[in-house]
Amino acid sequence: MALTGVLRPGHAQVRVLDLEESVRFYRDVLGLVETGRDAEGRVYFKCWDERDHNSYVIRQADRAGIDFFGFKVLDKATLDQLDADLQAYGLATERIPAGEMLETGERVRFTLPSGHVMELYADKTSIGNGLAEVNPAPWGPQREHGIAPVRLDHALLYGPNVAEVQKIFTEVLGFYLVERVLTPDGEGNVAIWLSCSHKVHDIAFAEYPEPGKLHHCSFLMESWEQVLRAGDIMSMNLVPVDIGPTRHGVTRGCTIYAWDPSGNRFETFMGGYQPYPDYGPLTWTFDNFGQGLDYPQRKLHETFLTVVS
Repeated sequence: MALTGVLRPGHAQVRVLDLEESVRFYRDVLGLVETGRDAEGRVYFKCWDERDHNSYVIRQADRAGIDFFGFKVLDKATLDQLDADLQAYGLATERIPAGEMLETGERVRFTLPSGHVMELYADKTSIGNGLAEVNPAPWGPQREHGIAPVRLDHALLYGPNVAEVQKIFTEVLGFYLVERVLTPDGEGNVAIWLSCSHKVHDIAFAEYPEPGKLHHCSFLMESWEQVLRAGDIMSMNLVPVDIGPTRHGVTRGCTIYAWDPSGNRFETFMGGYQPYPDYGPLTWTFDNFGQGLDYPQRKLHETFLTVVS
């Protein structure tokens, strides 16, 4: 499919409680590549196969959670158009100047009715994946360091007003609804999975009373074997695991959920089917949400519903 408009998830900025402990975790256990530090004390990472300078940024704070989540758009003209479209819809936007984040161009920032801060940007410096651009090897040494995910894949965010959030993503930003879980009365959606691409989801939201909460950032693995290897590395490093290894009913993805040292949940994820925008959304009833979350056990884990940062 021809990708225009919003291309993909581009970056997340996450708060941690102990910066250097978190750097060691993300670099040496999760296996992200550290690409820089700025004057504000933020540390920048990318996954080994990502080309752009950064996709995951951490900063020290007194509480864990997410500052913002950003999407890369096609070009500057697209950025300007989406900025105008968001304003026409009734959302206030802010322009963040180029260079405020390392190697990142101008960003358009806005806040969703769920309390989450979103960003759009068109430019980020490409530093490659460490492989040659002519006759490249399929992988390099960075793939073998730690868990070593391929890319930042998506985020699941918890907050109120999910129905309004869905309208913004589908009517303004060009996403489409892939799957949903109905409320217990069947009259609304308690959770939604949205895509701007050929992926089963690029972002997801679940209804929650507190605004602006992070459920997890997800990192893509190449295979089920790599997910299992991730689980081995988590156990070797005493990483607290929430759920898995298992398979979702929703998205059909295979997963492990675990927590970083600050209590931010992350996911090692692979699989899922490949939807198209003309597909209708798949629906899960709330009484079967357990199977949607953990297909083999058919269990709606309490932590999945209640533990956020």
